[in-house]
Amino acid sequence: MKWIYPLLGSRAMLILLLIINTAGTIYGYIWYKWQLVDTPPIFLPFVPDSPTASLFFMFVLIAFLLGKNWPMFEALAIVTLIKYGIWAVVMNLLVFQVTGELDPVALMLIFSHGAMAVQGVLYAPFYRFKTWHLVITGIWTLHNDVIDYVFFMLPRYPILNLYTPQIGYFTFWLSIFSLGTAYYFVIRKNRFSLDIVK
Repeated sequence: MKWIYPLLGSRAMLILLLIINTAGTIYGYIWYKWQLVDTPPIFLPFVPDSPTASLFFMFVLIAFLLGKNWPMFEALAIVTLIKYGIWAVVMNLLVFQVTGELDPVALMLIFSHGAMAVQGVLYAPFYRFKTWHLVITGIWTLHNDVIDYVFFMLPRYPILNLYTPQIGYFTFWLSIFSLGTAYYFVIRKNRFSLDIVK
């Protein structure tokens, strides 16, 4: 598996991923357009979950291209990429279970969000954040869950409205799982670590 890391750390791959994530981030904010129009301004930073996750990762990639590490963005990126990557896959599969249908947009969302989670973990050896970065990320992430499921600012899937309490419970534990995964791959002792070539 370690053979892949020289490729992941190459300038060409970082530029390619930056382009892909930029396009995905723009598409994501457009996808949230109608919900954002209806959202009170105080909640706006917490509504477009997936595009904000890929936005965090864009900053990580920019830092890598500059031969630097921006630890706060790294912590936010890995946790939110894992969380919302898995969340969107599960929600679209749940829509399939309820409706028996999976349209091309849903398939695209499953593939793209699954890739989000994978890229967040693949770049973990290059991250350099500390425990306090992860604590702040945890506060952001769990606060986002409160905004979503107490103030009902979660992404709109009308077909799944009957399952909102169960989805909220799942999302809380998904946040904990994502934080634990970030700790395992980045902060624990003897973790696999690499440097970005400057």
